[in-house]
Amino acid sequence: MKIKLRYHLKIAHLTVHILHGFFVCFFIFPWMKKEAKKNKIQHWSQQLLSIFNVRVRMNLTNVSSGSLIVSNHISWLDIFVINSLAPCRFVAKSDIRSWPMLGWLAEKGGTIFLAHGKKADVKRIYQHLIDQIAAGERVAFFPEGGTATQGEILPFHANLFEAAIHAKVPVQPFALRYLTSTGELHPAVEFVGDISFVTSLVNVLNEDEITVELNGLAFISSEGAHRRELAAASRSAVTLALQAEGEYERK
Repeated sequence: MKIKLRYHLKIAHLTVHILHGFFVCFFIFPWMKKEAKKNKIQHWSQQLLSIFNVRVRMNLTNVSSGSLIVSNHISWLDIFVINSLAPCRFVAKSDIRSWPMLGWLAEKGGTIFLAHGKKADVKRIYQHLIDQIAAGERVAFFPEGGTATQGEILPFHANLFEAAIHAKVPVQPFALRYLTSTGELHPAVEFVGDISFVTSLVNVLNEDEITVELNGLAFISSEGAHRRELAAASRSAVTLALQAEGEYERK
């Protein structure tokens, strides 16, 4: 009975929070300055994670403005975890736009959607990334191109790393992992295969507590580098950071 009550309270709290996000996006965002909007996104993301009982444990000394951030990708929660620390302009798959409510809010929060397999779309977004970085924005994307099972890191696609080279900024890799109360990789956050967004959402809501570790790794210089070199170096840095915790495969 207590478990059901707690679940329904979470649903009610989440609904109110999302409706508040809609209100802010419709009526307040158009009048807010850039920094105030970032602060609002950060606070809203922190509150969202609190509703899901997701506790963020950070190991990060610096997040540079005007930088390119890349991370391994595990869950739809990843965007909100990173935004709870440092709001970014994310590049994400166009599928995310179809998420109920949260997809629309992600778009209004500055997420840039990339249509799969469209080279012209990649070129358009690539130039947009350069412009955003030049304007002092933090830009982030998930170079695996999709979510992976915890314990595995997919190959990093190199195309969008070109933006760091032309914008003359370093790449900062982030390493993410979600843990149970006993320190094991958390199965409830898995968002792979045939798992729908709604099913994943319910799985997360049913958990008492999830801890996410967010490690900001050393900057990788883009000066004189090739995009494939940046992709390989970023994947290696993320892999080594996660392997150090002993839970990820050595590949």
